[in-house]
Amino acid sequence: MASDAGRPGFREVWNNAEMIGGWLTRAQAEVLYDCAAALPPGAHVVEIGSHRGRSTVVLAGRVDVRVTAIDPFVGGRLFGGPTTRDVFESNLGAAGVRDRVRLITRRSNELRPAWGDSIDLLYVDGKHDYWTVSDDLAWAQFLPEGGRLLLHDCFSSIGVTLAVLRHILPSRHLAYEGRAGSLATLRVMRPTPSSRWAIVRQLPWWLRNVGIKILLRLRLRRVAALAGHLGPYDPF
Repeated sequence: MASDAGRPGFREVWNNAEMIGGWLTRAQAEVLYDCAAALPPGAHVVEIGSHRGRSTVVLAGRVDVRVTAIDPFVGGRLFGGPTTRDVFESNLGAAGVRDRVRLITRRSNELRPAWGDSIDLLYVDGKHDYWTVSDDLAWAQFLPEGGRLLLHDCFSSIGVTLAVLRHILPSRHLAYEGRAGSLATLRVMRPTPSSRWAIVRQLPWWLRNVGIKILLRLRLRRVAALAGHLGPYDPF
């Protein structure tokens, strides 16, 4: 990809993001970067679920967009609480994007009812239970016609996928466009029958991923490898 002063190339952005712990793959990061790079100057990107900032650094890779990162940084083994927030702040500073990222440390479902700002691109990677994802999908109401919603762990997490089947499959306003691994791209538009059918076609891959997760919980990594899954981490 070509680079200029307003659009640092993806390779440069990924070099910063790759050093940050997380589950966003290079292919998924490129989708995030391309979607942000396609926005007009001054556009507003909202990210729900930031963790250590791997995806935040990618979304803020353009110098002429502003990013709102929403993450309560709750305590616990998986989330890390204030310690993870400190790491997040440090990573943004090291990547040189801290000045264009606004952090809101609140739960997304508490924040949404009073939200009044427009959103040009929405990235959802928060808590993965059905109820939280269902609420996070409602943030699409702030997107313009044709705006994109990027959803991580789709057809990988049970809660995320059930929310998609309940709210996106029958939706009249959000259409499924495709995925990079478990990163699904949705667009604010009237779905076509083919876009609905494309969701259904992902279900075998989802069931395969659920099966691999079960094998990993049972410490049967060798059996999971027979299905093409390598490593100790869940499919993402």
